[in-house]
Amino acid sequence: MSAAEGPLVVGVDTSTQSTKALVVDASTGQVVAGGQAAHTVSSGAGRESDPRQWWDALCEALRQCGDAAREAAAVSIGGQQHGLVTLDDRGEPVRPALLWNDVRSAPQARRLTEELGGAKFWAERTGSVPAASFTVTKWAWLAENEPDAVLATKAVRLPHDYLTERLTGQGTTDRGDASGTGWWASGTEAYDEEILAHVGLDPAILPRVVRPGEVAGTVRDSHDLPFSKGTLVAPGTGDNAAAALGLGLRPGTPVLSLGTSGTVYAVSRRRPADPTGTVAGFADAHGDWLPLACTLNCTLAVDRLATLLGLDREAVEPTTGLTLLPYLDGERTPNLPNATGILHGLRHDTTAGQLLQAAYDGAVHALLGALDLVLDEDADRSAPLLLIGGGARGTAWQQTVRRLSGRPVQVPEAKELVALGAAAQAAGLLTGEDPASVARRWNTTRGPVLDAVERDEDTLARISGVLSDAAPLLERGAEAH
Repeated sequence: MSAAEGPLVVGVDTSTQSTKALVVDASTGQVVAGGQAAHTVSSGAGRESDPRQWWDALCEALRQCGDAAREAAAVSIGGQQHGLVTLDDRGEPVRPALLWNDVRSAPQARRLTEELGGAKFWAERTGSVPAASFTVTKWAWLAENEPDAVLATKAVRLPHDYLTERLTGQGTTDRGDASGTGWWASGTEAYDEEILAHVGLDPAILPRVVRPGEVAGTVRDSHDLPFSKGTLVAPGTGDNAAAALGLGLRPGTPVLSLGTSGTVYAVSRRRPADPTGTVAGFADAHGDWLPLACTLNCTLAVDRLATLLGLDREAVEPTTGLTLLPYLDGERTPNLPNATGILHGLRHDTTAGQLLQAAYDGAVHALLGALDLVLDEDADRSAPLLLIGGGARGTAWQQTVRRLSGRPVQVPEAKELVALGAAAQAAGLLTGEDPASVARRWNTTRGPVLDAVERDEDTLARISGVLSDAAPLLERGAEAH
């Protein structure tokens, strides 16, 4: 282990597939140790995981960190959003957690929207229109399909809450993760009694919402982790809010995250409320807001096209007149849940490399369209786009974003931004700083800035035109299958 200048903190990212832990020097941001362990997710109609696996994975990830973890003075958990964790009177899971990407509750999402005043009511009350990912829809699904599980439930938690509670013995959450449940009112920053009553959820079984900068608790005696009793535990937060902390975002700075799905977001001082449902009006983890839009088809869709064509994902060729809408799994932004991919403009001399570039163009077009809705009037629309996620280091992704945005692009060198954001939150407990200021002190956005190039208006207009003309096909989509 490298010699540390200041106290050590631990930041955790408990994601869909694995848990990662970083031990970080709170003074410099240097990562001095790290570990990772996998979880399993069910296949088939639902997406579920046993929360006890998250704890086991956390124990293993910290074991891999060695002695450094034992010296930590504070810890914070960042985690996958929206998941429904139901616990019995002993604190044991009643059933596996329903994860964010379990879409079985889509009918409940539609019904809840209609039953309680429509999309405008939900956007104004909670900041977001319910989608199948939101926790409130999962609770409604559970009540309808597994009433015995609901009767056995004595505590309802989110994934990061579950791990924090096992550390401290206290049921807590934070405003960032609570804002993705659908039962937290963004205007009053409190649980919404009308919504909870409508879905039959007793607010007494929900966690206390800890304020930014407040200590959620201390590590208790009985645990399997290398922390000392009394180690400070921060509130934690959801993964997107943690990544925003990890980047030290200032209001108006845009982020494009290129993963299996794509997300765009920016910190805002204005409380968002989009009745179209495109923008989720999340809270961030330090008192502001994090309007966010998500596309389902990003790196996974492009990689699938590359595989079908037998190409390396970087083997793109310039294209004119070819449009591919890569909605291979339906799409959330634009809202076309039954859509399939559409190809227009194929000619005898079209090459495989041009087809692959068209897939990139289609995915980035959707992300940039969503970004326009996320940014408010105070945002600097000439500032560099921060490009993060698995695709961010790909040359084809970088060049496509530059060409279609007309903006400079910055690619941070820092990896594991969710865990880094959690570590910054833990460090803030020790120093009294805002965690975003901690991350800026750590210079987490350091990385190359790619200059702006002229915006490719022709390609943007062509894709928009095909999208408009193909609307009847896209809305019909998979219904014929």
